[in-house]
Amino acid sequence: MKGSLSPITDCVPQLIATATLVIDTSGSSFAEITREVMRFVAESRAKDGALFLFARHTSASLVIQENADPDVRSDLASGLDRLAPASAGWIHDTEGPDDMPAHVKTMLTGVSLHVPVIGGALALGTWQGIYIAEHRVQPHRREIVLQFIGSRL
Repeated sequence: MKGSLSPITDCVPQLIATATLVIDTSGSSFAEITREVMRFVAESRAKDGALFLFARHTSASLVIQENADPDVRSDLASGLDRLAPASAGWIHDTEGPDDMPAHVKTMLTGVSLHVPVIGGALALGTWQGIYIAEHRVQPHRREIVLQFIGSRL
């Protein structure tokens, strides 16, 4: 297999911008946060660099997934439920039967992402969106730390 590499660009980091995004989830779901993340990049006057996202939770996660067909998110939720069902006889159930499965789902999907920023725009693919995956049945208030490191416009 032979690939091609675009010309390499470089920048001198001039900016470290940090903010916390607070999202009220509606219970078990994938909530798209791409617009809010794009707003952070724009308000930071970010040009070229890296955007880091970190969910401050152990029962919710961050994912990049298709944002065109909502059936994808439904199938992802079903797949995660099959991998970590509430009825699996978990020992840890302090906060209810969905607590331990939520921890397993978070471990599988992760709490952090990084996205390149090029020319002030997220370098996402055509059908990619950024989501917070709420793994608990009840609504929760979730915090996502956003941090951009790079050059500024």
